[in-house]
Order: sequence, then structure tokens, then C-alpha cells
Amino acid sequence: MIRRRSTPWIQKWSRPLIAAIAGCGALTTGYLTIEKLTGGSAACVAQAGAKGCNDVLSSPWATVFGQPLALFGFLAYTSMLIFAVAPLVLKSGESNSRKQLENQTWWLLLMGAIAMSVFSSYLMYLLSFQIKATCLYCIASALFSLSLLVLTIIGRAWEDIGQIFFTAIIVGMVTFIGTLGVYAGVNQSLNTGESTSGKPVQISFVPTVEPNPAFGWEITTTSTEAETALANHLAKIGAKEYVAYWCPHCHEQKLLFGKEAYQTINDSVKVECAPNGLKAQPELCKAAKIQGFPTWVINAKSYSGVQSLEELATASGYTGPRNFKYFK
Repeated sequence: MIRRRSTPWIQKWSRPLIAAIAGCGALTTGYLTIEKLTGGSAACVAQAGAKGCNDVLSSPWATVFGQPLALFGFLAYTSMLIFAVAPLVLKSGESNSRKQLENQTWWLLLMGAIAMSVFSSYLMYLLSFQIKATCLYCIASALFSLSLLVLTIIGRAWEDIGQIFFTAIIVGMVTFIGTLGVYAGVNQSLNTGESTSGKPVQISFVPTVEPNPAFGWEITTTSTEAETALANHLAKIGAKEYVAYWCPHCHEQKLLFGKEAYQTINDSVKVECAPNGLKAQPELCKAAKIQGFPTWVINAKSYSGVQSLEELATASGYTGPRNFKYFK
């Protein structure tokens, strides 16, 4: 008598596991999509002065075809969830239909997981070398995608391993080329330092000379209508920016506004905390219990570190144009 070989546990539970991971991914990207579409800020833990999740969400790479990238992630994870559970909802009597559906959805899961893993790998490259930020949501999404790929490969007894490699090469190449095409405009604008198709330009600042106590470093960026309108709004509502002239991060904040718009901040919003700075008011900084620079106080709430103009607009209730020229 020949004993039938038992099915490994990973193959028994692969679809529920894939569904669970895809569900977590859908919840994460769904939350980010809602925050992006409503102009909110995602809950994020970041070191003061360092770039975090909201810097990533406000970068030009976070928008694809005019829509939040998180929305496409939500659709991808939802599709993977449906592919995983579809055969499980069929009744046992429909064995032929279920077997056919299982085979079809396994290939859809494989192609989807490969595409998501390749795209996530490129996003990790952008996160590390272009945006230079720490985003736990992005890292979690990349881990979700990789987990889906691993489970899809080991969660089924594939008859032709060679076909898996062939599929991986084709889907991977198509995804990678498509990704480069989607972000071609963004990468070009960063390489040339000029805006392409209205996309914002990334700014960074590394001091090479000593700051001037009167103004710190010279502002080399220019303002558009959006930056000027936001600066006027912040002055109108009584917002305060606590700075020190020698602080490089404070200068990064200036560069985001541009020379013309920051003049309004300089006249009505800025509070100089360095005792030897121009028009210094260290007593106000001490009374406000300022711990680092820059620190914004908007509507009685404090925001530490360089804030993107999107974040300042949301925090202050700004309703004007948001096609800001620069991002950090």
C-alpha cells in the first residue's frame, strides 16, 4: 500500500497568509491615501530635523498620474487579497471550477508579487539615495511585497520551476522599465535643478561658509504665488517660527519658501533665538520652551524641525494654491 504524501503546512496555509499580509498592506496604503487626499499628515515618529514619512508623502515621487502613489498601492494589495481568497470561497462541490480558479489566481499572484517587489525595490532606492528619509510605512510596504513573493513561490507545488524564472524575468523587466518611464520627469527635474511639468524641485543645504549674524546664509531660491500666499497666511494668523541664524535646518526652511516669500516670514513670523543674532529675542524663545530649531508654533501647537510647505499649509488651515516649487 502506497501512502499518499502529506501536503506541507506552508502550502495549506499559504493563501490565508497571503490574504492576511495583503490585507495589512491594503490598510496601510488606504490610510496613507486618505491622509494624502484630505491634506492630512500621517502619524509618523521622526527625529527632530530629520526627514520622515510626511516628507516622503509630499515629495514628487509620491504622486503618479496626478493621484497619490498610495492609492495604486491600495489597489495592488486589494487585488492580491482577492486573488488569494477567491478559490477559498467556492463550495467544495465545485471542484473543477475551484481547481481552475486556483491555477489562474496562482499565476496572477506570482506576477503581482514580482511586479510589486520590483517597484518596491526602486522605491527603497529613492528613499535611501534621493529623498534620504526614513519612512516606516514605505519600509513596511516593501517587506509586505517581498513576503508576498516568497509565499507565492513556496506556497504551491509548482510543476515547472523554469516557467517561474521566465515569468519573473519578463514581469520584472516590464515593471522596471515602466517604473523608470513613470518617474522620468521627476528624475530629470532633479538632475537639471529645474522644474519639469510643474513638478517641485528638491532642495538641500550644506554650509560651506560661516553664517552672518544678520541673516545667516543668503537665500538662493525664488518664490512663486503659492509660497507668497502661504507666507502671508502664516503672518495673518499669528504663526511663529523660532530660529537661530547659525542653524542649517533653519536655512533649509528659508529655501523652501524662497527669497521673496520668506521676507514676509522674516518681518512678521520669525523669532531669532540666538543672542548675537539680528533683532534677537532669546527671552521669547525661553518663555516658549524652545528645544530645537526651527520650531513652528501654529494655532497653539508646536512643530519641530524643517516642515514641508504642505505640512505648514495643513497645520495652519491654508486654503490657497499648493503648487509649491520646492520640497525637502
